[in-house]
Formats: sequence, C-alpha cells, structure tokens
Amino acid sequence: MKKLILAIAVAIATPSVAQNQDLGTPVPEGGDVETLGQAVDDGGLTFTVTDESDWQDLTIAIPGFATDRDVPTPASSDGTAALGKEVARVITANLRNNGLFQPIGPDQLPQPSFTQIPAPAWGTWAGRGNEMLVHGYVQGRADGRLVVGCYLYDVALQDELIREGWVVPPADWRRAAHKCSDLIYSRLTGESPFFDSRIAYIAETGPKDRRVKRLAIMDSDGANHRFLTLGSATALTPRYSPDYSKLLYLSYVDGNPRIYVYDIGTGRQQLVAETGNPTLAPRWSPDGRYILYSMAVGGNTDIYRVPATGGRAVRLTDTPGIDIGGSYSPDGSKIVFESDRSGSQQCYIMNADGTGQRRISFHGGRCATPEWSPRGDQIAFTRIAGDFNIAVMEPSGRNLRILTRGWQDEAPTWAPNGRIIQFFRTERNSGRTALYQVDLTGRNERKLPTPVDASDPAWGPILP
Repeated sequence: MKKLILAIAVAIATPSVAQNQDLGTPVPEGGDVETLGQAVDDGGLTFTVTDESDWQDLTIAIPGFATDRDVPTPASSDGTAALGKEVARVITANLRNNGLFQPIGPDQLPQPSFTQIPAPAWGTWAGRGNEMLVHGYVQGRADGRLVVGCYLYDVALQDELIREGWVVPPADWRRAAHKCSDLIYSRLTGESPFFDSRIAYIAETGPKDRRVKRLAIMDSDGANHRFLTLGSATALTPRYSPDYSKLLYLSYVDGNPRIYVYDIGTGRQQLVAETGNPTLAPRWSPDGRYILYSMAVGGNTDIYRVPATGGRAVRLTDTPGIDIGGSYSPDGSKIVFESDRSGSQQCYIMNADGTGQRRISFHGGRCATPEWSPRGDQIAFTRIAGDFNIAVMEPSGRNLRILTRGWQDEAPTWAPNGRIIQFFRTERNSGRTALYQVDLTGRNERKLPTPVDASDPAWGPILP
C-alpha cells in the first residue's frame, strides 16, 4: 500500500515561564571515570548466555576490597577500608539480582590483605567451595580521587581471568563498583555489560484525581536517586538519548503538550515540538538525529518524525484510527508501533520512511507499547489478554514468550545489553505503581526500590 508522506509544520517557541519554573536544580553528574590499563584475558571459564537457557548458580566469593592505607575520603566517613566493603556489597547485589550467579558477599567472608589481592591465598578459597573469586582494592589519592582495582580469579585453576582498574571522583565510587560488576559479568557470560547505566522514570505522588508526575533518574540498582522536575507540569514517557547526554520527555503545562529535550549535564532543556494537539510517546532514533512522536488531529492519531533540534515534522502513518508508540530497530531501518486499524490494538512494523507497513502480532489478545531490543532480535511489548503482561517476540512476530504474570504490567524498556527488561506494575485495588525487572527467562524478577510510586521507566545506555 502506497503511503502518504506529508510535511507538517510544528511550532517552535520559547519554553513557557511555567515550564522553566518546573525544573529543579541541576544535579552534578560527577567527573569522568578513567580506566587504568586494558583488561587481561588469560582464558579460563567462559560461556554464553542465551534467551531461554537455565543456568546453575555459579558461586562467586566477593570479600571486602582491601586498601594499602586506610585514609579518610568524602565517599565514606569511615575511610577507604570501610568503603572497600561497601564496594564489594554493591558488586554482590548486582551479580545476585541478575539470576545467573550465586555471589557470597564480604559480610560472610574473611578479609584479604592488600598484598593478597594480586596473589590470593588459594587454600582459603578452595576450602570454601567457591568456583570464582573477586579481589579488589580501594586507594585514596592525594588529589582526592579514588583508585579502584578489580580482579577475577578461577579458584580451581588458580588462575587470573581478568583485571581492570578505574580512577573516580569520590562521589562516583558506586560507578567503579558497577564497572567491576560489568567486567565480571561480561567475562563469565560473553554478554555486553549493563550495570553502569541509569534509569529514568516518572515519579508519582498524590491522589488519583490530582496526581503529580515528576521526571526522575537513578542508577540501574536504584541508588543515587534524584528528581529533575518539581511537579508543576506533568511529565510523561522519558527516554535517554543514544549517547546518554539528554532526556526526551513529554510535558503538559496548562493542558498544552510539549516535547522537551533535557540536557542532563547542564540542567537546561530545549523545546522540540509544541503541536497544540494531543501528543504521545516521543522516541529517539538510534543516531539521535530524529524524534518520533504520535499526534491526534481531527480524531485520527498518526506517527510523526521531527529533527531532534526542532523543525518541520513528517507524517509516517496515515490510516484511520490510532497509530502510536514508534520504536526504532537498532540499525534505524525499521520502526515497530501499535495500531488499532484492524479493530484492536496490535503491533506493526514499517520502514523508517513509513513504507511497508505490516502487522506482526497474531497470537491472541492485544499488543501495545512495543520496544525493540538493543540486540535487534526481540521486541518486548505489553500483551493484553485479560491481564496486562510483559512478553517478547521475534520481529517476525513468531516465538511469543510471556515473561510476567502480574495483574497489570506494562511499558517495557530494555537494559543496554538486551537481556533484562524493566517495566512498571500497578497493584490490584490499591492503584500503587512500582518498577520491576525481569530477565529473558522470565524466572528472575525483582522490584526496584523508588522513594515514591513509579511508572514509565526508560533504561539508558552504558555510561561513557
């Protein structure tokens, strides 16, 4: 079917006073993380995680990270020795929560000395039945920054598998712990990392008829939480830019929808589109040059593409009904979206220019909020068949797998490595909302801590 591609004028204006007043104080993002040398790979255990595999728990001992000299640091009032235990606790929690490993943390293990970090006391660890051993250290530098080293050992082979170190500002010590977790995860699974990343979401407070929705961000494990907006304007559907530097979101001031790009480093934002019509679900293109969004005109909702810097928008769909929720494939060549053109919500794929539209969901129930995996091999979506559940399918629509069994689970977003999906769950009767994560086996599900109710999560890329 030949598609009509129309140029639509989008008004570009100065953000309103109300919108500017809604921004909170910019949150410092910390300094750069400097990597010390390259990882060393000397062989040893390695395997590859696939979507449907069952894994026996691999035991990993993670004692407290040692220090050569216990000195005060802004990262811990108790000094670098206490901070070393905190680093090990963060790594332990990261590896436990992904469902592939059985980590044993520093509170259950003997503390190695600094000299034992590159030369483990093998008898100590072999006698405990540990298969893998993580050693590390924390050092305070004269300039106030911290040096964190991370080593992974195969206990049976008594062999070092990989090592790496980082120099971080004290405020970013958790990033070093996440990077060590990523190093271990990638070495043992062959998968891309995901721990050193952040999540944006909508923080919700207040009664149902006066709900306050604020833009918020946090680390991938829920730490370092901060609000970006104050709540005088309703914020919806955030999405990170491909380079992490910006957040795209929809804001309603006095009922007027606007699409903004928020610069995380400066706290400033740019108005991309003010349509004057009901607007939904803005999304980035993989190269960061374009933004997709849906807009209702005269009772018909279609998908549009606009330059990320603002300008004229192009309409990509033109069918009666509701077309919303566009998500690009990783290579930018295709877009998955939802439409009710067949009489119910279903998922469709089209080329990036709007041509070649075809339905892919034929598995019963309805298909909503589709999101393409960063690996390109799966599409996550909300399956509505009585309850709302998170499901995945191939881009062809084949091999449907339902991952959650909650009452109302919706709005999936992928981890940077395409193995874990985050979504939000609404509790039956209470209406409370919270963020959850589930892996592609569907067997490892956990709730993510947030200080208030949470919805519309967006998982960002690995931090630079």
